[in-house]
Amino acid sequence: MAELPTAFRVADKQRETGDTWTLRLEPAGPDVPTRFAPGQFAMLYAFGVGEAPISVSSIGGDGAVVHTVRAVGAVTQAICAAQPGEVLGVRGPFGTAWPLAEAEGRDVVLLAGGIGLAPLRPVIHELLAHRERYGDVSILYGGRSPTELLYVHELERWRARFDIDVDITVDVADETWRGRVGVVTRLIPRAAFDPRTAVAMMCGPEVMMRFAAVALQDLGVTDDRIWMSLERSMTCATGHCGHCQLGPLFICKDGPVLRRDVVEPLLRVAEL
Repeated sequence: MAELPTAFRVADKQRETGDTWTLRLEPAGPDVPTRFAPGQFAMLYAFGVGEAPISVSSIGGDGAVVHTVRAVGAVTQAICAAQPGEVLGVRGPFGTAWPLAEAEGRDVVLLAGGIGLAPLRPVIHELLAHRERYGDVSILYGGRSPTELLYVHELERWRARFDIDVDITVDVADETWRGRVGVVTRLIPRAAFDPRTAVAMMCGPEVMMRFAAVALQDLGVTDDRIWMSLERSMTCATGHCGHCQLGPLFICKDGPVLRRDVVEPLLRVAEL
C-alpha cells in the first residue's frame, strides 16, 4: 500500500457520458505498485489540486490501472481534464475486494446503478476470464437515461454471449431507446439464479442497494451472501481522519465492499 503517490501517465482516455471519462493509467517509472483486486480503490492525485478516492474499473497485468471518473468537484474535474501523456499520482491499493473466491461454484448476480457499474466491471472481467468456475451469471444494470449508461460497446459484447445474462433498464427513455424502462430492482425477478446458494454483489446509490437487497431477500438470498460497495466521504484512505466512519467501521479500510449482514444494521441508524 503506497503512502506517497506513484507517478502514472495517462495512456488512454475515453468519454463515457457527458461528465464521465475512463482513463487508463500506466506507471511512469520503474516502480509498479501492488496489483489491485476487483473492488479496491486508489487515491488519484491531480498535482496542485488534490486527491480523490476512485475505484478501479479494470486491472491490467502490466501494472496499468483503469479508472472511470465522474467530474463532480475540483479534484475529479482536474483528473478528468488530464490528457494522454500527462501524469497523475496514484496511491493504493486500498480497501476490501469483491468475494470472487466465495462465489466459485455458485450462481452470481451483479446489480449496478449508474456509475456503480465501474467498480463491478473488474468482477465481470474475472468471471468471463474464468467462466468455468461459476454457475449462472446475471448482470443487471440501470441508468437514469440511455445517454448515461457506461461501457455501451462492452455491454453489447457481453449481451452477445450465450453464457451470461445481461439485462439493462433506464429510468427515463428517449426516442432511440428500445429496451426496458424502470428501476433496476424490477430486473431481479427476471434473472436466472438459484437463490438458495447464489452470491449477489451490488454497487450504486444506497437507496437502490437497499431495495435490491430486500428484493433478493424475498427470493431467498440471505444477507451473508449479499455484498455491497459503499460510498462515503473518504479522505485519508487509512481510517485515521474518521470522515468515512459508519458506526465502528471505517469504509476506507473496512470497506468499501462489505457484507450486508454486517452493514445493514448500521445503515438503519439515521445518525450514522
